[in-house]
Amino acid sequence: MLDLRGLAVPVVAAPMAGGPSTPALAAAVSAAGGLGFLAGGYKSADQVAAEVEAVRAVTAAPLGVNLFVVEPYQPDRGALDAYRRSLEPEAARLGVDLGEPRWDDDDWHAKLDLVLDLRPDVVSFTFGCPSTDVLRRIAEQGVLSMVTVTSIAEARLAVARGAASLSVQGPDAGGHRGTWDLETEPDRAPLLELLSRVLDAVELPVVAGGGVAAAVDVASVTGLGALAAQVGTAYLLADEAGTNPVHRAALSDPAWAGTALTRAYTGRWARGLTNRFIAEHPTAPAGYPHLHHLTAPLRAAAVAANDAQVAHMWAGTHHGRTRSGSATEITRSLTP
Repeated sequence: MLDLRGLAVPVVAAPMAGGPSTPALAAAVSAAGGLGFLAGGYKSADQVAAEVEAVRAVTAAPLGVNLFVVEPYQPDRGALDAYRRSLEPEAARLGVDLGEPRWDDDDWHAKLDLVLDLRPDVVSFTFGCPSTDVLRRIAEQGVLSMVTVTSIAEARLAVARGAASLSVQGPDAGGHRGTWDLETEPDRAPLLELLSRVLDAVELPVVAGGGVAAAVDVASVTGLGALAAQVGTAYLLADEAGTNPVHRAALSDPAWAGTALTRAYTGRWARGLTNRFIAEHPTAPAGYPHLHHLTAPLRAAAVAANDAQVAHMWAGTHHGRTRSGSATEITRSLTP
């Protein structure tokens, strides 16, 4: 089983679903001495398998795969219908039909069978914690399990269920918060405060991220006792990242200075560059993956139309320090 203390560079590339995380990015980060991750979310098990094979074809360095834990949830039907109606003018303007809001488990069982078969070095989980049985089966395959937590309560429950390591996510992180509770706004405790509390409460290997944008930030979390820093936004402009052109352009434009937490795109809290769409929908209801499916055609059309005011552009609070370049160069720049 992988020992995170053995990483030559204490940097874990955060899994960024929806495009940015690619096999090339994961392979480059791992080959540079960190831990590259593939994002299993929104993909079929066959797609994830193909990406694992693509990474293994170019490097024998450690590899992580991230899976979503999507618990059954039924959003308020009235709120969901009202939200759909509010989006119809935007969809008409972009010439698309809104998607059908529905629940699914993101191909959970097939992906779980896949990672048990292919045995990447690490399997991490976001949005919740698997059962004790699942975590035991992963350990039996010699794979390190890692559960994303955003609070002390989540950390303790992950430990109780048998997680082998934790990924502590602070409020400055870009993209989805890993918070397990779909309805409650995530804890706003600063990363270093949350990390310190988690390390006092549990005895597990821990990585930590959320606002980690430079070597000094990596040193701050490892100095507290984390074995590595988890970094996402800093890789969005990497040559190997699959970040779409609209997102890349905004990250390179100082006019896009602010970020905000929003449920407007997926029904889960996520941090992105503040645009008109986020500003106009501050009360979007909880409902994941219902809103994800509802807005998917709208988001795709916005990217195709180069409409940054509607496209979702996930980014952490320190996105202004994001720089382009190879993933190898970025990883080396993060080395304390």
